[in-house]
Amino acid sequence: MDLDLIVKGGTVLDGTGAPGRTADVGIKDGRIVEVGAIGASATTTIDADGALVTPGFVDIHTHYDGQASWDSQLAPSALHGVTTVVMSNCGVGFAPVHPGDHDRLIELMEGVEDIPGAALHEGLAWDWESFPDYLDAIERRPHDIDVAAQVPHGPVRLYVMGERGANREPATPEEIAEMGRIAAEAVRAGALGFTTSRTLNHRTSKGEPTPTLTAAREELVGIATAVGATGQGVLQLITDFPDFKTEFETLRQMARASGRPLSVSLTQVHGNTEHWRTILDAITAANEEGLTMRAQVAARGIGILLGLQASINPLMRAPSYRPFATLAVAEQAHLLADPELKRTILAEYGGSGPVKRRPMLDALDKLFVLGDPPDYEPDPADSVEAMAARAGRDAADLLYDLLLADEGRALLYMPVFNYADGNLDAVGEMLEHPYTIPGLGDGGAHVGTICDGSFPTTMIAHWGRDRRRGPTFEMPWLVKRQARDTAHAVGLDDRGLLQPGYKADLNVIDPDRLGMRAPRMAFDLPAGGKRLVQPGTGYVHTIVSGQPVYADGVPTGALPGRLVRGAQTDGAQGQNQ
Repeated sequence: MDLDLIVKGGTVLDGTGAPGRTADVGIKDGRIVEVGAIGASATTTIDADGALVTPGFVDIHTHYDGQASWDSQLAPSALHGVTTVVMSNCGVGFAPVHPGDHDRLIELMEGVEDIPGAALHEGLAWDWESFPDYLDAIERRPHDIDVAAQVPHGPVRLYVMGERGANREPATPEEIAEMGRIAAEAVRAGALGFTTSRTLNHRTSKGEPTPTLTAAREELVGIATAVGATGQGVLQLITDFPDFKTEFETLRQMARASGRPLSVSLTQVHGNTEHWRTILDAITAANEEGLTMRAQVAARGIGILLGLQASINPLMRAPSYRPFATLAVAEQAHLLADPELKRTILAEYGGSGPVKRRPMLDALDKLFVLGDPPDYEPDPADSVEAMAARAGRDAADLLYDLLLADEGRALLYMPVFNYADGNLDAVGEMLEHPYTIPGLGDGGAHVGTICDGSFPTTMIAHWGRDRRRGPTFEMPWLVKRQARDTAHAVGLDDRGLLQPGYKADLNVIDPDRLGMRAPRMAFDLPAGGKRLVQPGTGYVHTIVSGQPVYADGVPTGALPGRLVRGAQTDGAQGQNQ
């Protein structure tokens, strides 16, 4: 057989968790046809000697709902070995929608996911109303990697209930039935599942809670039941667990009534550092009762990035800074270096002036220089406060200088979740728990404050090779977690393994160079909107459906990525059909 592509002589980590072995991977018509010593010829051969060959990574928690409609390249995720993204998490998205509600959905996405409203207003074509229409619109645009969508509760509630839904009023039985019908219709059309949000951390750009925050159990169970009746689909949600027993019982009833897998976001909250264990214990008990329930967990701390270009800039509170805020960042850094201006701004901010504006200054023991390459497990002894103490300097004075570094492009990192202990030990425990799944990277979202689409690289490089402050994991197991396990969790059983019959999504990785650079601000969203983009390193080739789409981080121009409609058959079964 003449093959389209052979990836030759690499160390294959096939996604099963088995030890690596030297083998060739043969590909034809977008599928893997052979793994082993291949003697056939091929149109293209990639020499993978000395490299790791892995399945493409599957990121099940992204928010490319807008970007996927106008952009064929789904960065930053695609820069980190991801070959399939799943979007529309946390109950936010852009369909279904009445023509008069476009602005309201933009306000919801802008507030919850920190995507500039101006970019959404300019970029969204709104050539859809129903969720099936939206899927068709996404399908019309080719992409570098595959994309899958879920049906989000917020737009569904607004579509059915109008202003009452936005105001979080109780749904009538008839409205619940209609929401369930729409969700089931979306799943039958190709949505991977249904998502919702029940956290006060999610607000519209006007500061209002999400429409779904207080949705009654009857509403959630009713929609879940309708999704379950399709025989496919997953359920995903985020919640604050305000009353743990009551809320978890709602999750149990959703899973039981639907018969579908359910996942919930899980982090270590600094104000209640052990609660995540309680949640995992409850999830374990639910699985022992026969329910399929998982916690989505992060590969590192979840934190915010601060800087002159970022959405959160500590100097913005000082009136004397504001005239400089619209200048180019290098010019800002040059002018702000003036000693007199520095004294004035620090006094206004709260360093010594009569008006105390100290929220960020009071947390300098939790603020770190990110660095390049970035350090996502910094030692508390390296905090801005600790650095200042060692140097005998005022911490606010040091903060000011750090913000001006690298011509004003420097970024500081403040872990908000998963870092209460000053290390990632809790994250390691979460990652190895039998009822968790890697996620929460939020690729495409929080574009001015977070760049966690690089979680898959952290998963493989930090936990498999680089960690110095605690235990690590075996590389084959990490690849399995980020490829096969994530794919299976959302029903995409045709990918995540390097075996005959499976989709030919692969990474060829230089294990010595695998890592990432610091995020940089790009101004390439519609309307000149800004977003943080973070290149990965060591990804020699990323291959989608047998076509190389990135070579050493540079797009090849190939766009084989497609919309994935619904659950996919196991690759080996598909080969035999």
